Amino acid sequence: TFGINVFKVREVLRKPEITAAPEMPPSVEGMVSLRGSLVPVVDLAKYARVATETPREVMIMTEYNGHIQGFLVEAVDTILRLDWSQMRVPPEMLTANLGGLVTAVTELADHRLVMMLDVEKVLAETTNIDDEYMFKDIKPVEAENATVFFADDSSVARSQIQRTLDAMKVPYNGAVNGRQAWDELDRVANYAISHGRNVRDSVALVLTDVEMPEMDGYILTKKIKTDPRFAGVPVIMHSSLSGMSNQHLGRSVGVDEYVAKFEPHRLAETLARMLRRNPDKAAA
Repeated sequence: TFGINVFKVREVLRKPEITAAPEMPPSVEGMVSLRGSLVPVVDLAKYARVATETPREVMIMTEYNGHIQGFLVEAVDTILRLDWSQMRVPPEMLTANLGGLVTAVTELADHRLVMMLDVEKVLAETTNIDDEYMFKDIKPVEAENATVFFADDSSVARSQIQRTLDAMKVPYNGAVNGRQAWDELDRVANYAISHGRNVRDSVALVLTDVEMPEMDGYILTKKIKTDPRFAGVPVIMHSSLSGMSNQHLGRSVGVDEYVAKFEPHRLAETLARMLRRNPDKAAA
């Protein structure tokens, strides 16, 4: 049993007539015309290399990162309301063998394990969204003695963040979820204070995803913004959930900026601007 975040789902419908297209990845079935828009269709079982003879007669229409696509599935089981603290990080062996496709796992009342799919990885690998040109012309930003901390459960997103920060020549420290990021931030803050240093000398900025197992980006941001040790440390929310309601919720817990995913140049511009707000720590 697999799952995706309901906030990324526009609708669920019976599989429409699909028009095949040439030179597509094996899991891309083709495209459909839906209300005047051409929508690519991905067979999730084929993409995940799950062997099944059951026909995929249901299509889940999803929207994220400004893209609309259809996912073919066998059935939609149920809609669950779960707190992200109920989601667990999958075992390392599982994530290694699946190439990061599963980002979180939760257990249902009937003891079934539900694996959350990294839909950003599906999008990146079926649309070649990770092309080199996306990172060209990103200018270096000197950030002396300061590190950007980022948290994201998507391996694709983490890779893009790392490549953006590498192009900017900014040091960084990454985490796979909010809990891991908070544990590291707490350790760094305690170390800095015990040595009579300002925490901002070690933490220039925090960049966080929204959806993450164990601790989501909203909780992470609230913990940072209500902790006096991190006074003045900006938080940027970096998410594929581009709706205004998600941005408003982020602002309500203290998020300083919001940047949509898969826009490295915009991310670099936002990071550079936020780093320059502290002229003692960064200069163009």
